[in-house]
Amino acid sequence: MVQSSLSCACGRTPVVAKGRCASCYTMKWQDEEYFGGLREKVLERDGYKCRVCGKPGVYGKKLTVHHRKPGESVMRWLITLCRGCHSKVHKRILMIGVDIPELLRVLWREFHPGGSEQFPMDFSSLGAEAVNGSLFE
Repeated sequence: MVQSSLSCACGRTPVVAKGRCASCYTMKWQDEEYFGGLREKVLERDGYKCRVCGKPGVYGKKLTVHHRKPGESVMRWLITLCRGCHSKVHKRILMIGVDIPELLRVLWREFHPGGSEQFPMDFSSLGAEAVNGSLFE
């Protein structure tokens, strides 16, 4: 006799297949299909937090595992990102600003080789009078 659980390990019901709810079953299938079964190991290695901003995930949800080399499911080429940082890597067409973490810039450059970046100009070498506007009066 086999005893089946009334809810998934995550607490959801109903259980649809292999003791999991639809969401957990799908995640397990995606892990095998797209990450070679390494997704959970990558999340654990990275402490279930985004490596860029440090935002924690809940049971690995709201976190994504990013392929630094598309199609290569190898631990060293997988990294944990929150949905926001993952979206910035994939969807930004231009990288502007000073407050962007360096790791995000590195991941963006990997995904957008030859992409455009813009940095603010540094006027500190011109002295205080240039910064205060006396050169333009």
